[in-house]
Amino acid sequence: MAGKSSELVPGTLDMLILKTLARELMHGRRVFRVHADSLFVAFQRLKRAGLIRSEWRATEHNRRAKYYVLMEHGRKKLSSETRESERQVAAIARILGAS
Repeated sequence: MAGKSSELVPGTLDMLILKTLARELMHGRRVFRVHADSLFVAFQRLKRAGLIRSEWRATEHNRRAKYYVLMEHGRKKLSSETRESERQVAAIARILGAS
């Protein structure tokens, strides 16, 4: 990722991948603009945890690509991580808003 403004908060890549897959089936190259190695490691970690699965399909350009699908366990994990992130953001907002 280029530039500080586009850097991910540590620990958020998995949650962002799960959220993206909750919206639609995607192949790995279209999910985020992050270093390919980081994305590959994250997908493998999520697959091992049973949060996502992969399958080979044809792309919109009729090329073969691995697509990733969010599993039910992944939906539950996304829900709990979303709630936790919202709590953290609210706490940070309260601290920043304190005078």
